[in-house]
Amino acid sequence: MQKTQQSNYDKLCEDWREKFLQMDQEILMRKLPEIKAEGEYLTIVHFGKKYGIHRKEGYIRAMEDDIPLRNGTKMNIYNLFWYSKENASLQERWVPFRDLRNAGPFAPAFESNILKPFAMTFEGKTEKLRRAAEKMGGQPVRQGDAGYIVHAFSCIPMQYLFWDGDEEFPAQGNILFDYSVTDFIHVESTVTLAEEGIIRLAELAGIELKKKMFGM
Repeated sequence: MQKTQQSNYDKLCEDWREKFLQMDQEILMRKLPEIKAEGEYLTIVHFGKKYGIHRKEGYIRAMEDDIPLRNGTKMNIYNLFWYSKENASLQERWVPFRDLRNAGPFAPAFESNILKPFAMTFEGKTEKLRRAAEKMGGQPVRQGDAGYIVHAFSCIPMQYLFWDGDEEFPAQGNILFDYSVTDFIHVESTVTLAEEGIIRLAELAGIELKKKMFGM
């Protein structure tokens, strides 16, 4: 079953690679100024890591190492390129996932498959979470035992908020988005963004995820 699911993700990424090749890259760079042209690649930073999209072939690679990319990483980049709107801008209005446009039906699954794994992974590891967020370039906020603004992309800031557990209550986590996020990417893709951020934080913290998420 897992093999079939992975094959489906591979096919979906291939479909999106072909869609990228249909895009006008000059318009794309005007729409998203964070994209840079570097030789054969368009480059973009995703959760603190630089990726390149080959301008003629459409494949995506990590620019700073040879680590294979997760399909979620590829999908986030392709979906940003495809769904971002002309003249989209940040609203500086932070909201939880359930309050994003058209996100309501997905909210229970987001709680179970994103927020709970986030809390379980970092329970008892608040300091490791802080260090990981800072490695990613995160900016601390006053909410939570560890709270940071990190950027999925320059145009998509996110707040990862964490409260550690104690004898009475388990650890809790929340993720806030700028309300404008659905002007830059499809609402369903915000789930993949949240998931990718947790994976990156865990990698940088040197710990394993405690519970599988949607795309794993």
